[in-house]
Amino acid sequence: MLSYANRSDSQLIHAYHNGDGFALEELVSRHKDRVYTSILFLVKDKYLAEDLFQDVFIKIIDTIRQHRYNDEGKFISWAMRIAHNLCVDHFRRVKRSPSMINSEGKDVFDWLHFSDETAESNMMRRQSHDRVQRMLEQLPEEQKEVIVLRHYGNLSFKEIAEITNCSINTALGRMRYGLINLRKLMTEKQISL
Repeated sequence: MLSYANRSDSQLIHAYHNGDGFALEELVSRHKDRVYTSILFLVKDKYLAEDLFQDVFIKIIDTIRQHRYNDEGKFISWAMRIAHNLCVDHFRRVKRSPSMINSEGKDVFDWLHFSDETAESNMMRRQSHDRVQRMLEQLPEEQKEVIVLRHYGNLSFKEIAEITNCSINTALGRMRYGLINLRKLMTEKQISL
């Protein structure tokens, strides 16, 4: 018998349908950090992100329980699409446009991973995060969105194009210009991450 960690998302969903509740726990645990952090980057409010995160997984669990999930081996892109859509719906309700925060350059996302850290490395990570956040706030929304979905969500450009309702070439262009703009900002402000 495979351990839960070695099972694919599809296998976990199948096991859940066969009555294994722990399989669903593993599926949620496996993807919760990526989904939550992507939501947090979109809404920039910890409490709102927590609420939306819960809504995302309630929707996912309900869909799986009702056997309405169409398993095409793309669980995480489906989950990220739900998260993105719920964030957009939230901003439509409050009539503000979403702003997204993300990082670029050297794999800056290393500082987002939760691990045992020294006080010094934790402080440096927070400072880097704050610098990147300020720079990303200066990018156009479409560029920030693609950078978040690609670098943090680990989605392909095809998946990003589907989520954002644009062509793959448009998604690639937004990424390219977003990275160029971030590099310019880093050079102008003499920031090194």
